[in-house]
Amino acid sequence: MYALIERALLAARPLLNLQPSPLVDLARSVVAADYSTVLRGPLAQKLLKPTRPDELPDCRAPITGDPADDDAIRLIVAVACLHAFIQANWTGPDLDFTILDLLQIPSADEAILNRRAVSELAYGGEPAYHLTQHPALLRFAQLLLEGPFQHCPSVPWWRLRVALVHQQLLDEPTPLPPAILSAMEPLTHVYASDPELSGRLELEQGLLHHQVSQDKLAGEHFVRAARATGMEYELTGALGKRTKFQQNELSQLVLLAESQLNIDEIHVDPTALRVPSIALQIPETLALNDDTLLEQTAFTSSSPSARAQLSHLDPASQPPLHPLDQSILLAMCLNVKNMSPVHGLTSEQMAPYVARVISHPRNWSVHTMALLLRARLESNRTRTVERATLQLQALIEQMPTADAPVAERLLYVHALPLPSKWEMERELAARFLSLGVVRSALEIFERLEMWEEAVKCWQAMDRRDKGISIVRDLLEGRKAEADVVLARGKAGATEARRARLDVAREAKLWCLLGDLEPENAVAHYEHAWEISGQTAGRAVRSLGGYHFMRGEFPAAIACLKKAVAINPLLSRSWFILGCACMRVEDWPAAKAAFSRCVAIDEEDGESWSNLASMYMRTGTDNKMIEDTSAATVPFENKLLAYRALKQGLRSAYENWRMWYNYMIISMEVGELSEACRALGRVIESRGAEAVDEDVLERLVNAVTRGPTAEEAEAATTDPDPTTSARNANEGRGLLRPVQHLLEEIVLPRVSSSPRVFRAYARLMTWESRWGDALQASMDAYRCSAAGTMERDETDADKWRDAIRDVEDVVDALRNFGPRTGGKSKWRLQARSIVRTFMGKTRATFEEEGEWRKLEELAEELKDTVNN
Repeated sequence: MYALIERALLAARPLLNLQPSPLVDLARSVVAADYSTVLRGPLAQKLLKPTRPDELPDCRAPITGDPADDDAIRLIVAVACLHAFIQANWTGPDLDFTILDLLQIPSADEAILNRRAVSELAYGGEPAYHLTQHPALLRFAQLLLEGPFQHCPSVPWWRLRVALVHQQLLDEPTPLPPAILSAMEPLTHVYASDPELSGRLELEQGLLHHQVSQDKLAGEHFVRAARATGMEYELTGALGKRTKFQQNELSQLVLLAESQLNIDEIHVDPTALRVPSIALQIPETLALNDDTLLEQTAFTSSSPSARAQLSHLDPASQPPLHPLDQSILLAMCLNVKNMSPVHGLTSEQMAPYVARVISHPRNWSVHTMALLLRARLESNRTRTVERATLQLQALIEQMPTADAPVAERLLYVHALPLPSKWEMERELAARFLSLGVVRSALEIFERLEMWEEAVKCWQAMDRRDKGISIVRDLLEGRKAEADVVLARGKAGATEARRARLDVAREAKLWCLLGDLEPENAVAHYEHAWEISGQTAGRAVRSLGGYHFMRGEFPAAIACLKKAVAINPLLSRSWFILGCACMRVEDWPAAKAAFSRCVAIDEEDGESWSNLASMYMRTGTDNKMIEDTSAATVPFENKLLAYRALKQGLRSAYENWRMWYNYMIISMEVGELSEACRALGRVIESRGAEAVDEDVLERLVNAVTRGPTAEEAEAATTDPDPTTSARNANEGRGLLRPVQHLLEEIVLPRVSSSPRVFRAYARLMTWESRWGDALQASMDAYRCSAAGTMERDETDADKWRDAIRDVEDVVDALRNFGPRTGGKSKWRLQARSIVRTFMGKTRATFEEEGEWRKLEELAEELKDTVNN
């Protein structure tokens, strides 16, 4: 029985086959979202009885005397508290009871209890949102689940769910105790035989990793969730039209997906909801009504790409998906954004996931999340920004309504990254602000008492003084927040003393004042740090940033070390700490800081670049290298630096400096094909001036060191003709990228570099392309010292170098001329070059000893022509 109750609570399944009992009836009420009945009942009252009117209950009182029943009751009541809290703050509608209704203590003050709960919900130096509705319910759930459970193996899962909800109350994500995730591992085996619960378990763990920006781990869990439910999915292409006037069919991205779960399975018991049937209720989907774009892609082909695994599905008429599978697709859609570099393809890749879910609504919350994601995707496009804003507004307005049963709304709420009511309103206000509708944004921020955002609005209107006034009024009691006003009313209208803000919120206001008053910033930040009992991470983050911007690096390091100790999940703090350590040349500490940056955010290209630099400055024993020349850096560190830059370039593709560093380190570790690619990217970004002639010559040397085609054919007995091209970093394996680099990137941009033309001539000689080799040699001479020397030149050293240029081009003509079909033309050309050079320099250098070389060369060519 206990196992069935636990599974019913986890998946919101009706308990249809169990005999009625107080425990079963309690669980059925929770599944039916009848939380008032549960929490007002005698069993819950024993747990929710506080010892004092102004304190929260400890929720550990004995109930029935049976340990198994007591564990089950505590779990059921905790779930009722958690879901009632989610209903009040996420899905709506409003609750039909208050905290005082549950505690039943006449002298208790609900405002004081809620404020105490908000204060206790502050975590990791981050305050909880103070206008949260009924925060005591979430605190009850935490307290109920804290105690030891001997008979309920699903409790760690509920602790995970509570932690996910709690994280969304905080200003910034904070690290969770490791025990929360480690306790989930046994549940993988417990629920392995249940596809839906197994899929939910993987999905919710992935959402937790997503919330703290561990996107790679999140993606792995999302894939395992799809595997657990048996969903098959594939992103492919199919012919279709996107606009009303499109004539030609083009390949359009489409997500093919098919569920294996039973989509007709009813999870909510209609009799428990006291309604005869559950009609499908979904949020309103606003039409686009654009004169050009279609509402959705019109697929003109009934079959996708022939290579698609799900080619039997019609892109325009796919079967409905199970809501859990829809939730997995929405999570994957989020991960496309987080795991992709910042470029235009991301939204195009995400859109098919959202469209697949929107096409077949199956659940109120799932459809709400899909519409919200579509609104986010459409917010940056001119033709869709209006619908995006109106859709977001419509989603907010639907929350208080009763258009769908509460049980339906909560059915998949744990499987979705659904934002809270205030987060959705904040998003709408930010949308207004981006559109320039500052007043509307300000009204929302002030109503939500999000003062930091409200101050930004005043600054956008060039009213910084108004922002300062608001913060000072709040701190000095001339302006009170909603919960403070309520507390004053309860205490009596004649009370003149300002109600005390909880320390986390007060510290945040002092930090905000420090941002607004740079001249007093240090004093305000330090005051925030002290009044918070040295727990306000925002204070030391701001103080560390202040010192860093003024070059006070030791002070910045001291502050930022405190900040990352309080909240190690904020990559920005680690990044500034790493930069400060670099400035004081503490390379090991900088390396550790940048390592944490990339562990938090794998797409932080700048941190990857700095980490590579640190690898080149520290030895394998983590000691500082005094001489940072390449010869003294251990090869292991060079290889680590190479890998770091390669990873960083995935998200910083346009950063030519990173490409240049990547080119240098690739040469050092022998990855010459990558060095070739990097040099090409640098030249494409910066032009001819960025050509590194040393690297280019080394690349050509690496190719020409290998055997030519004729030599390889004569020396090998291997019947496989690709053997000689297997190594991509030398010989024929490197030929194609180096040849592409020279012919397609370098030579079209460079016209005056003799080293470049000589390198190309050597490559063409190795390839036995004699005509191209000769032409490159002639181009090299044309822009060499000899080819550009003027008649009034007086520099003897330059003239001696020019003689070598003349000898080189004559040798090239002598070697390649006969092979290009011109038996005598090359001789005439060579003689002309020598005579022209001698004519330009005779007046100045005829008395020099090297002049005899030119005369002998001219005489030799004269005899050759005559013969």
